[in-house]
Amino acid sequence: MRKTIRLLWLTTLILSGCSPSNVTRYAGSGVAPLAYVVNLNDRDDDLFKVMLKVDDLKAENAIYQFASTAPGTYQVMDIGRFVREFQAFDAAGNALSTAQISTNQWQIQQPEAVREIRYTIAETWDTPVDSNQIYPMAGTSIEADHVQLLGHCVFGYPTGMQARPLVIELDYPQDWTVGTALSRDRNGHFAADNYDHIVDSPILLGRLSKADLQVNGSKIEIYTYSKTDQVKSEQILESIEDILLSAADFMDGLPVERYTFLFHFEDISIGAWEHSYSSNYVYSEAQFDKLIGQNIPAVVAHEFFHVITPLNIHSEIIEQFNFVQPVASEHLWLYESTTEWTAHMMQLRSGLIDLDTYLKRLSIKLKVAEHFRQDYSLRDLALESFTREGAREYANIYMKGAVVAGLLDIRLLELSGGKKGLREIINELSKMYGPDKAFPEDGFYDIFTEITFPEIAAFLENYVRNAEPLPLAEIYSKIGIKYTPEVHIGEETASAGFTVIVPAGKILLSQVAPEIRKLGPRDGDMLLAYNGEKVTLQNLHPMLSELKEKEAGEPYELVVEREGEQMTFHLEKISIEKVKKHVFEVDPDATREQVRLRQAWMRNL
Repeated sequence: MRKTIRLLWLTTLILSGCSPSNVTRYAGSGVAPLAYVVNLNDRDDDLFKVMLKVDDLKAENAIYQFASTAPGTYQVMDIGRFVREFQAFDAAGNALSTAQISTNQWQIQQPEAVREIRYTIAETWDTPVDSNQIYPMAGTSIEADHVQLLGHCVFGYPTGMQARPLVIELDYPQDWTVGTALSRDRNGHFAADNYDHIVDSPILLGRLSKADLQVNGSKIEIYTYSKTDQVKSEQILESIEDILLSAADFMDGLPVERYTFLFHFEDISIGAWEHSYSSNYVYSEAQFDKLIGQNIPAVVAHEFFHVITPLNIHSEIIEQFNFVQPVASEHLWLYESTTEWTAHMMQLRSGLIDLDTYLKRLSIKLKVAEHFRQDYSLRDLALESFTREGAREYANIYMKGAVVAGLLDIRLLELSGGKKGLREIINELSKMYGPDKAFPEDGFYDIFTEITFPEIAAFLENYVRNAEPLPLAEIYSKIGIKYTPEVHIGEETASAGFTVIVPAGKILLSQVAPEIRKLGPRDGDMLLAYNGEKVTLQNLHPMLSELKEKEAGEPYELVVEREGEQMTFHLEKISIEKVKKHVFEVDPDATREQVRLRQAWMRNL
């Protein structure tokens, strides 16, 4: 039945008489945009049905390219895996010869004769793959009452035409609402400056609620799909309004005229993905007060700040993105680590959280950072982010990376006598560069040092390019805050004897205690089941909560996978000494100079 539906769709397009001659050519350019039509009225088979109208392909445009990855995901995606049918037609509707020549590329034998390219491509949410599962916030979903459309998961481009403008006609039910940062042309079609722009512009459409707000002259829009209507855009707007105002103060004004938040509440909580003028969020459906407990405002704070990095501050690798072969920028710490630091620091400085809350969040980041390799630098993590090892360590960019950004801020404040911190340097870099001006990938450390202090070169070398132990006690003492790695409580507590980490969606054992390790489990084992129940991202938290409630000596069972082999272990909770790790507290004996620097640290300068 599904094959019949697809063939009927293709036949309809052949008979419809659609022609690129009807596509308006851009004034003064002499070339037509790549004109796409996407049928979203037929959603029964979870396939996007795409048509591209183009009439000026040449030999150098003979390969049609789907994305191997996308900016900001730092994962191999290979979107060509989801293509189900690919065809090219001439002006008379005759099929031209095509052949798939790699995972993401299709060769067209007579490109000069092409007038239409048509293909079907499966949504990523419900399509199983053997490896490199695409993050839900960076993937596509087709359901009866809504569609999540991400440009890199639906569109490709003829080689040599990555910079060509795009016009996109979406056919969808009349009663649907569309949320996107893209603008419409006079025909009601969505316009993108080039392929990079459509990849940078997610679209959510369907049964959505909408709310908007003006922040310092910038229009903020919120579109929300809620599976059972438990969450409305107005609720989200009310919960994040203070965050948006705090961000505007931190950035010294917003660098965008319009910004769009897209929220998707359905069956899984996985996080968010930033874009230049929008961000896309995927969370499980729940009553709104419970969602606030998942710290959505803090996530919004992080994603929203990406209008600075990497929109305004990015290297040439990000600006000239390679969709054919993933190429990593070593400055991931700038794009993600400083942004994560900002998300929390701007809340402290605006009074949304107090100092004690900020220090507790810092402590948590250091505890999580212990789960990752201590000899793996932020630079190495960035350059190897597309590898298996990099994916395993990736989450540390938000943990150790954010801590390093915080240390850098204090060091800058110290060297400047409390007059200039990381916030001020970021805003200065934003003015030096911008959306259309990239910094050199190989020269950025020197540039950063030139606009700050000579001593910063050693800091970047030691703690970004290399993995020297972080001078936490030394640097935090400069603002009158004491840091203690461990505080022994003198009590015993029950422990499962391991923690878990979730790099790239895989649930792995970490910090396995010696008492548990001697029974078989190891760090890096992939957790498959707990007490006979399959473990998933959806039930991981309840499973860990249940295990936490057990007393020392109570049994439990784990099934793990190691190097392709499944293993079952019968274990029991152990008793360990209770230790508080990574303790920060204000020093009551701080000097006047330390207090003065702390006061500067706690405000926007």
